Amino acid sequence: MMHKCLIIDDEKPARELVKNYVEMLPGFEVVGLLENAVDGKEFLENNKVDLLFVDIQMPQLSGLELANSLEEKPQIIFTTAFREFAVEGFELEALDYLVKPISRDRFMKAIDKYLHYETLVDTVETGSFPASQAYIFLKVGKEQRKILLNDILYIEGLKDYLKVFTKTEILVVRERLGYMELKLPGENFARIHKSFIVALNKIEGFTTSIVKIGNQELPIGRSYKKDFEQVMAELQL
Repeated sequence: MMHKCLIIDDEKPARELVKNYVEMLPGFEVVGLLENAVDGKEFLENNKVDLLFVDIQMPQLSGLELANSLEEKPQIIFTTAFREFAVEGFELEALDYLVKPISRDRFMKAIDKYLHYETLVDTVETGSFPASQAYIFLKVGKEQRKILLNDILYIEGLKDYLKVFTKTEILVVRERLGYMELKLPGENFARIHKSFIVALNKIEGFTTSIVKIGNQELPIGRSYKKDFEQVMAELQL
């Protein structure tokens, strides 16, 4: 499997540096080298990319604006000379944030994080086993833990780690909520808020503003409300 990378930066030396780093990696290829985010948006709408390296400060459309506009996001690593953008970048659930000039060691740490994310969810077995036996592997501390999907009540995102609430325990996992949203089966789980994913079969009740699971009332975010209501309407058909 080749990991397809797109590099967007309005500074040629910065583009070339990241390109050279990527080309040294086995299994990685640069599929695009662009100097502005407008062209990058068009490229991403027409091509599948696994990993996006994008500068933040660019004319016409910033890297942050580009990332925020994408319906289907690849893994994103922001590159910039300004540290003050880090918080905003992570709010968009970026994989990492590299400050220029980017050293090879720091670049490799970002790649290690990307590869970890790609292998974090070992498998979700839904075809060959009954739904009650479907599972996922998550790294809890130093251990890869097998978690039955049917045991998960809901997941809470807290910046760069998660709390996975199961029937019997609360697991702390160093992962981002957006990544888990992509990996969990959509027919079983729904994101209802920037901080919460819920197991649909564990919902005991809901209103226009909250979801009830056990004794917990979880908020429904404004931007997730329409999709959640559609999912619940389909379940009631």
